[in-house]
Amino acid sequence: MEKESEDKAGRILSIYARLKQGKVVYKKEESDRYGVAQRTIQRDISDIQCFLQENATSTGEIQEIVFDKLSGGYILQTKKKTQLEDKEILAVAKILLESRAFTKQELFPIIHKLTNLCSNEADMHLLEDMVRNESFHYMELRHGKPLLDMIWELEQAIKEQQYLMIEYQKLKNREVVTRKVKPVGLIFSEFYFYLVAYIDGIDKKKAFQNPNDTFPTIYRVDRLKSIKNVKEHFSVPYLERFEEGEFRKRIQFMYGGKLQKVKFEYSGTDVDAVLDRLPTARIIKEEDGRYVIEAEVFGKGIEMWLRSQGENVKIMDMKI
Repeated sequence: MEKESEDKAGRILSIYARLKQGKVVYKKEESDRYGVAQRTIQRDISDIQCFLQENATSTGEIQEIVFDKLSGGYILQTKKKTQLEDKEILAVAKILLESRAFTKQELFPIIHKLTNLCSNEADMHLLEDMVRNESFHYMELRHGKPLLDMIWELEQAIKEQQYLMIEYQKLKNREVVTRKVKPVGLIFSEFYFYLVAYIDGIDKKKAFQNPNDTFPTIYRVDRLKSIKNVKEHFSVPYLERFEEGEFRKRIQFMYGGKLQKVKFEYSGTDVDAVLDRLPTARIIKEEDGRYVIEAEVFGKGIEMWLRSQGENVKIMDMKI
């Protein structure tokens, strides 16, 4: 019995050493080498796999023995811990499908690439099944415009602080206007991507209702008819830099406008939903299921949202 145990230990160590060296391990070859059944070699491989799982290193790497179809044998595969787990892949795929941000031509290849990141073929097929129905019923937005190249180009211009010449189709009267802009941010909100930019070289008194407005203009990316990088740089002092995260917390429905403070009373059943909707909101008073809430927001979108809540909301004060 002791001899068998020593033989098994030596066999397992030998197989593991060759796997670590990047060699392919074949069950039949190992079976012939040690004079044991192939199922015994399979158990050895399973034992090594269990050892690897129980002793995952803290170096950021996960090792796994997988069957390589091309060679017909077993290999040791090393994965980074930073690689997405199957459950994370599923969550990202679900969010992408729900966002409806992209055309089918752009979205489906992304979903396919995500599922190919699964740890094994069985999980890959399982995840494909999990999103198959949503993919089949996926509804593109009406504009039907590819956006990935445009998003990449805009982000590069933002990073490099390069002026852009854009042609933009307005929503109200479908008029196409040309603007030279300083792009400072790119934001996604409720189906659409938006470019946040400052207009350069324009008579604001003629072009805008509020010519003294110092806040950026918001352009829906799918309404951009053309983008041209004019190879000219602008500079923004660090303390005056545009912060997408802070801006996003203070804007509703992507309506531009001045920064203002709003106070309202909420008497609905889910105050958490209100606080999630308005990240800058805070409760300043609570009494008998009624909450007095203050928030700091940009533009007119907040008023639209508050009024859409019907009798659950009573606007108390709005000031710039």
